[in-house]
Order: sequence, then structure tokens, then C-alpha cells
Amino acid sequence: MTITITAFAASPDRGRGLARDMRVRWALEEVGQPYEVRLVSFQEMQQPAHLALNPFGQIPTYEEDGLVLFESGAIVLHIAQRHAGLLPIDANARARAIMWMFAALGTVEPPIVDLEQSEYIEGDRAWFAERRPMIEARIRKRLDELAERLGDADWLDGGFSAADLLMVLVLRRLEGSGILQDYPTLSAYIARGEARPAYKRAFADQLAVFTASQQAG
Repeated sequence: MTITITAFAASPDRGRGLARDMRVRWALEEVGQPYEVRLVSFQEMQQPAHLALNPFGQIPTYEEDGLVLFESGAIVLHIAQRHAGLLPIDANARARAIMWMFAALGTVEPPIVDLEQSEYIEGDRAWFAERRPMIEARIRKRLDELAERLGDADWLDGGFSAADLLMVLVLRRLEGSGILQDYPTLSAYIARGEARPAYKRAFADQLAVFTASQQAG
């Protein structure tokens, strides 16, 4: 049965590859699995049909042969466990890769998302000028630790894995913030991820959706 994922019909990221369906698209491209995309509007995301797939009314969702999943990290892990290419064969190395997947989403991403959301929701508040440096300090602490651990290695733990896929996309959310310019090794790490053919295919497909939505509008 063909894999079907959901994605924004009109993504708020404006085709920058930041919406979370990009994680699933990239994973599927890495393992060579074809898939279909069902585009949903913000209104449709709150309707019963979509809420039956994701009770929180978000994207992406994943459907295959009766299996329905939500949460991009869980979906990427499922893909990586089912298909070769995104997790090491060695049991200990596989465990470490999964550990880094959790680290990307549970440790590195939260302060980055906090910065994004606070700029959007609180940016016009008088006290935001004091709050932003505190958020940035939390981000920089994590980036300092990550850069120290990565060192001059190409990837987090040996060869490229689902952990790198998630970490690269988490770090990409900082593009335009000015923070990454202070972390050349992490910028190079992101560039290595973006240079992968599977990433380029996934990015092009997601960008095409945004381009089509603009033309339709």
C-alpha cells in the first residue's frame, strides 16, 4: 500500500523547508520509498476527518496499510526502523542514533521554537526586548554543547542517520536569526545535510507545493 502523508496546502514557512512534513519527506527520500501527499488547509486540519488522524490537528500524519501515525519524530523513527539506510545495523550504534533523535527534538529544538513563537506572539510587547536575550542564551548554551560534541566530525555518531536528519532540520530553524553565524562547524554540518540528494528532492517537492499555492491564489 502506498504511503500517504499530510502537509500544509499553504505552508506558513513560505516554502523554506521548515514545516515538519519536510522531516518525513526527507526520510522517505533517503530510504527510497514512494509516497503520496494529501494537502490540507488550516480549516481542514480541525475537521473530524483529520482529527481522526491527529487529535491535535497538526501535520504531518502518516498512513500505510492501516497504520496511522502522527508526530514527525515518531514517523521518522518508524521509517528508519522499517527501511534500511537511516539507522546503523550495530545495536549499540542504533541505540545512540535514536538517543540523538530524542536529543534533537527534546533538548535542542524547544528553545529554538520558543524564540520563533515569542517573536510572532510577543514581539510587539514592551518587555520582549528583555525576554529575547534570555531565550537566545538558552539556545546558545545548547549550540555550544552540540558544537563541542560534534567537533570536526561530519555527523553526530559515525555515518549519516535519522538523528542527523532531524538535527539538521532543527538547526535550520535558526536561519535568519543571526545566531548560526557564530557556529561555523554547525553551519557546515547543516550544509552537508542540505547537499544530500534526498534532501534536495524533498525540499524541491515541498517548495513546489508553496509555489503552486501562490499561483492559485
